[in-house]
Amino acid sequence: QVQLGESGGGSVQAGESLGLSCAARGSIVRINRMAWYRQAPGKQRELVARISNGAKTNYADPGKGRFTISRDNALNTVYLQMNSLIPGDSAVYYCNAVMLRRNYWGQGTQVTVSY
Repeated sequence: QVQLGESGGGSVQAGESLGLSCAARGSIVRINRMAWYRQAPGKQRELVARISNGAKTNYADPGKGRFTISRDNALNTVYLQMNSLIPGDSAVYYCNAVMLRRNYWGQGTQVTVSY
């Protein structure tokens, strides 16, 4: 059993920064891809950014140039640094990890950006 626990969400004003972290705990063999997704009210869950075990990154268009994903394989932790936040970034952010071809999800952390 693997559990993902996110932390770092909160409420900020537009233009400010916020950092999220997600630690995987449990029966971890080898985590392949880790990623952040988000879901705003009334919208589908969407990819924010993902990072491979070898630290190759991909970003969805909304976060390019503003968000940075990173990971610490020794700690089984993935991070998301979000800068220049806008109200459109408001959503529940979910951590995702792929291990042995199985997807694991965190419980989500709320990010709210206001003017």
